[in-house]
Amino acid sequence: MKAAPFDYVVPDTIEEAVQHLADAAGDVSILAGGQTLMPLLALRMATPSLIVDINRIAALSGVSRAEGAVRIGATTRQAQILADPTVAAHAPGLTKATALVGHHQTRNRGTIGGSISLAEPAAEYPATALTLGAVIEARSARGVRRIAADDFFLGPYTTALEPEELVTAVHFPEWPAGTRLIVEEVARRPGDFALVGFVCALVVEGGRISRAGVGWFGMGPTPMRSRKAEQALTGQSATGLDLAGIAALAVSETDPMEDGHASAAYRRKVAGRIFQRTVGQALAEQRAA
Repeated sequence: MKAAPFDYVVPDTIEEAVQHLADAAGDVSILAGGQTLMPLLALRMATPSLIVDINRIAALSGVSRAEGAVRIGATTRQAQILADPTVAAHAPGLTKATALVGHHQTRNRGTIGGSISLAEPAAEYPATALTLGAVIEARSARGVRRIAADDFFLGPYTTALEPEELVTAVHFPEWPAGTRLIVEEVARRPGDFALVGFVCALVVEGGRISRAGVGWFGMGPTPMRSRKAEQALTGQSATGLDLAGIAALAVSETDPMEDGHASAAYRRKVAGRIFQRTVGQALAEQRAA
């Protein structure tokens, strides 16, 4: 099929882009990497009257550090993130997640802002942003708004963004040096969306876990955070943990679906096994360091 007719604009500045969004009153799509939008247009599953192509806006791309966080511009390509030394040094969990996103070819076009805005429940970036406490920077004609990842993902492909808002950057807070970071997934084939995905960050100080982040993708209608598991881990000795019990607690906070790829029971069982194995390995590596 071919896309339905639409108007097409290519602004040079963020101000121009958000003014187009305001004028379109919601009947608009944003083109960044196009990995999702282009197939939807071709199938006429998306029929916007206007497409705003933001690829010429230089201010939307790049990596920087400020205020204890790594700022990733919305149109920064996934391949750039994977290769960026600042990300590797100060937001290594994002590097781990990016290595699992799609394929080499798609990472050359896909953007972090596009993935966060789409809010695919089985994608790596939304769950990583949620688990690590990222903040999403959004811009409209009214100004700039910062939205905690905890408040951003509302439902399947649904976010807290207003129709006239554009994601301009994602801020990943820097966790302490030596944080153990886990990003693990099970998929039918490399590059597919995850059947089960797990993100975890563990800070160990003086032999005890002083801080923990536990999140899931492919385990519910949104990326999900296991707060009870985080609380159960925090303050515990890094040795002798009841990993099976905490894994069961973490999985109990998910809501996996049944589909043609896997049952909810399969997803829960695999999730528990991933938690026990990867957290156990991470803590063993910490003791050996």
